[in-house]
Amino acid sequence: MPELLSKGGSPKELVEKKGLIQISDTKAIEAIIDEVLAAHPDELAKYRAGKTKLKGFFVGQVMKKTQGRADPKMTNQLISKKLEG
Repeated sequence: MPELLSKGGSPKELVEKKGLIQISDTKAIEAIIDEVLAAHPDELAKYRAGKTKLKGFFVGQVMKKTQGRADPKMTNQLISKKLEG
């Protein structure tokens, strides 16, 4: 906010410049989810064996990879779909 006041410009421009825009593109999030699932086969096997609390681990890994920019609601929905499929 101080930067916006001192340098001017619109909030949207500042958010874009700082790379803070939320990722809500389904295909982009699905690609990251696929990477996360491929990188953690042991956790995936444990999830499928009944440790459903690991879903939070996968959501956390997606958020980490996107630096918190992935839409959390969409991420949860897509991960649920991938894990159940």
